[in-house]
Amino acid sequence: MLFLFACVLGLVLLNVPIAVALGVVAIAAIWLAQGTDALLNLPIVVYNAATNFPLLAIPLFILAGAIMNASGISSRLIAFATALLGFIRGGLAMVSIGASLFFAEISGSAVADVAALGSITIPAMKKKGYPRALAAAVMSSSATLAVIIPPSIPMILYAVMAEASVVQLFVAGIVPGIIGGLGLMAMAYYFARRYNLPIEQRFSWKEVRRTAREAMWAFTLPMIILGGIFGGFVTATEGAALAVVAALFIGLAVYRELDLPHLKEAIIEGGSQTAVVMLLVSTSALLGVYLTEVQAPQELAQAVMDLTTNKWFVLALLNVLFLLLGMFLHSAAAIILVVPVVMPLVKAAGIDPVHFGLIVTINLGIGQQTPPVASVLMVACSIAKAGVWEVTRTNVYFVGVLLAVLLLVTYVPITGMGLVELFYR
Repeated sequence: MLFLFACVLGLVLLNVPIAVALGVVAIAAIWLAQGTDALLNLPIVVYNAATNFPLLAIPLFILAGAIMNASGISSRLIAFATALLGFIRGGLAMVSIGASLFFAEISGSAVADVAALGSITIPAMKKKGYPRALAAAVMSSSATLAVIIPPSIPMILYAVMAEASVVQLFVAGIVPGIIGGLGLMAMAYYFARRYNLPIEQRFSWKEVRRTAREAMWAFTLPMIILGGIFGGFVTATEGAALAVVAALFIGLAVYRELDLPHLKEAIIEGGSQTAVVMLLVSTSALLGVYLTEVQAPQELAQAVMDLTTNKWFVLALLNVLFLLLGMFLHSAAAIILVVPVVMPLVKAAGIDPVHFGLIVTINLGIGQQTPPVASVLMVACSIAKAGVWEVTRTNVYFVGVLLAVLLLVTYVPITGMGLVELFYR
């Protein structure tokens, strides 16, 4: 099994796309182990993996986020957050984090979050005298909340791979996401005091009411999505479809800022991102066939259980594994490649699959901030026109907050599982 992963990593380092590397290694392994006859069933495996119904939520949430950004919804959310938080020193950083918390409830994608909001807030922070590294770090780290707060695309992928409840995973992410947001705000306030950053504006209930009235239609989006999903009226996939319809209605009929060129761009963006994910899912299914045949996941579980039966120590090992993976793989690739392998170990150690899914999601969210891959950090650096290592030296403090949330969720399970136990068990 280690040899297979080494082959995949070697091809990736040679700049072969991850999906292609997975497919090539899987087909070669099946052919060498079982002969050419075993290859006849592989097209069916690929087709079944790519047509999994819950995965349809991914392109729909991506599309909803893109439409939301193109239709003026993002700017209205930022205006409301400014009225609400702008009176605090370093208020613009608080606004960025607050807007990310709200945007996360619609897009489910950290990259979409930083691209949509960062293009507005990072230049604004630089104009107000924020160091460019701090502006990028604030927006990058807060965008990671999009994979913790529901709906979350990595959670949907994990639920498919681990056969866990998407809705319970969404509920588990609510409290950790809020704690993470408050922690990032506290760190932003520390930097605001350190750099003597300005207060944006005096607090005014009149301004809060005005911006809230303008953003009223935007507030309906998370109510539609999360209310429908948590109320049991729709599945996560149907909730994503509702989000697209609502975003289209608001952009076209209410705010009237969404035009055909922007809509076309949003559709292309959603389609291209979905194609990447689906290709990963399909080729990873091929590797899963081989690993299942040789019982590699069961052997891994047995090897670790021979070492220790303490589930907290097992969780520590898995945290280290996923933190390292997050540095080198995108979250979708890490989930698809590794989760099916470690699930027998998770079940043998008595770890709740929903609890573990939340842990995996936070780990890989942190991975979006840690070079060399650091997909979200790279987008923020590009917008801020700052070097990766320059931003990382500041961002390490915000990553420390996310690590604290990870440890809290891991070793105080009620943090994430309290609401799940209350409503579903």
